[in-house]
This record gives sequence, C-alpha cells and structure tokens, in this order.
Amino acid sequence: MPRQSSSRQVFAHYMVGLTSGQSQDQWQNDIAEAKSAGIDGFALNVGSADSWNGEQLQLAYDTAASNSFSLFLSFDMAASSWTVDQVVSLVNQYKGASSQLKVNGKPFVSTFEGPAWADNWASVRSSTGDIFLVPDWSSLGAQGVGGKLAQIDGAFNWGAWPDANQYTITTGNDQAYQSALQGKPYMMGVSPYFYTDLPQYNKNWYSSSDSLWYDRWQQVLEIQPDYIEIITWNDFGESSYINDPVAAQIVSGAETYVDGFGHSAFRFILPYFISAYKAGNANVDLPSEGAVAWYRTTAAAVCGDGGTVWGQGGSASAAGGTKDVISIIVLSNSPSDITVDIGGSSQTVSASSSVGKASFYQVDFSGKSGAVTITANGKSTTGPEITTSCPSSGHVNFNAVAIQL
Repeated sequence: MPRQSSSRQVFAHYMVGLTSGQSQDQWQNDIAEAKSAGIDGFALNVGSADSWNGEQLQLAYDTAASNSFSLFLSFDMAASSWTVDQVVSLVNQYKGASSQLKVNGKPFVSTFEGPAWADNWASVRSSTGDIFLVPDWSSLGAQGVGGKLAQIDGAFNWGAWPDANQYTITTGNDQAYQSALQGKPYMMGVSPYFYTDLPQYNKNWYSSSDSLWYDRWQQVLEIQPDYIEIITWNDFGESSYINDPVAAQIVSGAETYVDGFGHSAFRFILPYFISAYKAGNANVDLPSEGAVAWYRTTAAAVCGDGGTVWGQGGSASAAGGTKDVISIIVLSNSPSDITVDIGGSSQTVSASSSVGKASFYQVDFSGKSGAVTITANGKSTTGPEITTSCPSSGHVNFNAVAIQL
C-alpha cells in the first residue's frame, strides 16, 4: 500500500541534478542513513533538462520502496523550464509507486519556486487524477502565497536562514505562513548552514549559521508545523548538506570549501528533535546521549573574504556575520558543564540556552589554534585543527566542519 501521511513527517531536500551516473548503492546508503536519523523521506529536486532523470528517479523509487521510505517530486522551476506534459508525465509515472508519499490518496508534489507556473497546476490535476500540491513559492512572500490558496493544498517555506545582516532567524515568517494558509498544511524549512561561492552561478554569500541548527529546531517545537523539509541532504555547493561529501555530487568549484568538511554529525540530534516534534513535547525519551559541534577552521578575518557577502542579497562582508566560535548542541538527561580544549588550552563552559534535553554552548576561539577536543558527559572527540593560515583558495572558507561525540 502507498504510504499515507496521517501525521507530522520530516523530509530532506535531495538534489537529483547531482546524481548523473549514480549507483543504486549510493541511493541505498543515503536512504538508509536518512531513515536511521528519523527522516521519513526525500523531496526529490528535479530539473527538466537532466538526461539522467529517468534512470535515477527509478533507482530512487525502487530503493526507497525496499526500505519503507517515502519520496515525492519537487519540480525545480527556478533552474529550469517545464511544460505541463513533462510534469504530468513524471507525476503519472511515479504516482503508483509504493514509495510515493500520498496524502488523502493523492501523490504529494512540491516545487522550488515557480509561482508564474501556478495556473498550469489545474491541468496537471486533471491529467493525473489529482495531486496534493505543497509548493515553495517563497518569492511571493507569505501574503502572496495566501492569495493563491485556491490553487494549492499547502505551502513550503524555503526561508530557513537569517536574512542579510541578521545574525539569527526568527519565527516571524513561519507565523506569517501559518496565518496566510488559513489552516492548510504548512511545511517548514529547516537548515543547518549556508555558504556558497560559485562564480559560474553568480553566487557568493554566507548566511549566519553559528547557532542556526539549534535555533531552528527550537523554533520547530514552537511552530509545530504540519511537515518539515530539511534543506538539504546533499546540496554541497551551498554548504547546507547534512551528509559527508560525495565527490561525484559536488559542483565544480565547491570542492575547495567542501572537501574535509563533513556534516553528517549534524544528523546526531535528529532522532531526538524529530521525536519531540512528532510528539509535540520536548520531554520525549532521548535515543542516545552525546553532542554535535560545528566550527570554521580559521578565524573569519584570517585573510580576505573572497567577496562573500553576509546573507542573500546583502552587501556587507560575510566576516561580520559570524563569530569565531565553536557551537555545540549536547543531548543529555542530566545536562552539565562541558570542556572544550583548543590546541592544549582548555576551558569549562556552561550552556547559554536549553530546550527539553538539548543544551546549546558556544566557545570563543579568537587567538587560538590547534586541534579541537570536546568532552561532555564522559565522552570526548577531537576534530580538525583551527589554523592561523589562510586557506589555499586565498580567502576565508565560511563553511564549517561538524563533529560528533
């Protein structure tokens, strides 16, 4: 039977455009790792012009079916142009797959942008036997999306990062969406990080991420959305990934800031926060005690910023949008101070914030260098060195490495 969505679910945004020639083993690995973190399915971001879509989507749906994992199509309408026939064809091809997410018996469908395409969805509905449409039309803003309620079944808010010149994100936009949707389902975007430096796409910005992964999950518990979409599983070029780098999926040029910067440790907190989200209660059982820490491996001003600006559409230097800190989320039934050692210089740190069984800590590394060792609840781990040398690129790498203990 197709999986039904009768309750809250958590998905991760997966870039099919990066999967040319990808093996079934890679799909199996990604799906198994996502499922073990408590993720229910992937939103498959697809472009219209990728010749590998047929092969890769079939591999994805088949592999997901054998893992009791859900999938849905997310049509990328910013990066490519779609005809109604193309969209109808893909929806019809996979709507009967056992791994296709369905709501009220209808295949769940999403987008990345595409409000100008809005009037075409009626034709898609009639040619597919109907769909459950939850698009991302964030460029319209919450009020603009609210003006198109007759054409949608819910909405996805891509706004998962602080705005330009803002150090943290608030829930104002989430609340605006919930209000505008008038009871229709709200899918909230949640992301750990953002940094991109891809001149070929005229993209070079960093969104403040020093506390983002903690802040956003705390906000999930406040907002209680109908669905969550983690942005992203594997968009390495935007540093928003919650996986370790997969060489074949890295856009040319991004390897300089991605290689050696694993993010799979971000997933450590997911089983707890997803369980808390689904229960509507932060006091759920803790699957396991431990922590995730993330940090840049140089100071923000160790050398030039490479033209990276603070936030999408910003003009100030990204160096002003981040602090030289190690950020740590500890999951514990009995929270306490933790110890952070940087190059032999050790300090004990108290939590600055907590929600349920998660506590947030930050440690300033200004003027320090060397390996980073974190000790909490009797566990320790050592991560890559913080250095005083400019990266080989000749400018600051604003991506972070994530480590788990």
